Amino acid sequence: MDWTHEERDDGAVWSRSDRNAFVRLRHTADDRWAVTLDRLEQAPDGETYRHETFEEREAAERQAEEWRSA
Repeated sequence: MDWTHEERDDGAVWSRSDRNAFVRLRHTADDRWAVTLDRLEQAPDGETYRHETFEEREAAERQAEEWRSA
């Protein structure tokens, strides 16, 4: 499926075209980067929630890309 990208002041959000999955990247208060995958219960591929934090934005972006590609 396709993803739309929205850049925000504190990071970015990708929304899957069916609106049943989101990947969020945000800068945290402790100067790290958090990335979350939130796939809703009604998603055809099932519900899931994952969260990871990274020291570098680039590492968080790589994780976000991996989750969107899966």
